[in-house]
Amino acid sequence: MNEIVTTAQDRMKNSLSSLQRDLGHIRAGRANASLLDRIQVVYYGAPTPLNQLASITIPEARVLMVTPFDKSILKDIEKALYESDLGITPANDGSVIRLVIPMLTEERRKELVKDMGKIIESAKIAIRNIRRDAMDAAKKAQKANEITEDDLKDLEKEIQKATDEAVKEADKLAATKEKELLDI
Repeated sequence: MNEIVTTAQDRMKNSLSSLQRDLGHIRAGRANASLLDRIQVVYYGAPTPLNQLASITIPEARVLMVTPFDKSILKDIEKALYESDLGITPANDGSVIRLVIPMLTEERRKELVKDMGKIIESAKIAIRNIRRDAMDAAKKAQKANEITEDDLKDLEKEIQKATDEAVKEADKLAATKEKELLDI
């Protein structure tokens, strides 16, 4: 009986982790190392995540500094950053690459908040789908006489409680990111 709730909670946590990653990729006008998480650099013929080839630091509020562990791949990293969807031009000084994050316009901030709303809604839909799957599993267990009707009611309450907590956490993540986007 508890494994249905535990499985649902684990799946909801995974959905929230995915949401957090997705929100981390939204550029908020300030430097954030997670902006570079998706960047792949061709290193000895194989695409390799940038964060495995270089250290990424934030020396100033709007500057990301990429320091490669191997200086010979500086040009490859620069090329990968040019070809990425970041929309930021890298500045190569021969030993490090600096990415200056431009300030966002008010219009662009509002557009990002709107896009973020779609991401949040998708996460909530995923959480509600997990709730539906858990409820179905509980009803199947009750039909198979594995649990009583009272156990089913208790289980449904537990599943709903887990769902409410996950949705509340998603809303909290959204509020934090929205505040970050709208602050100048």
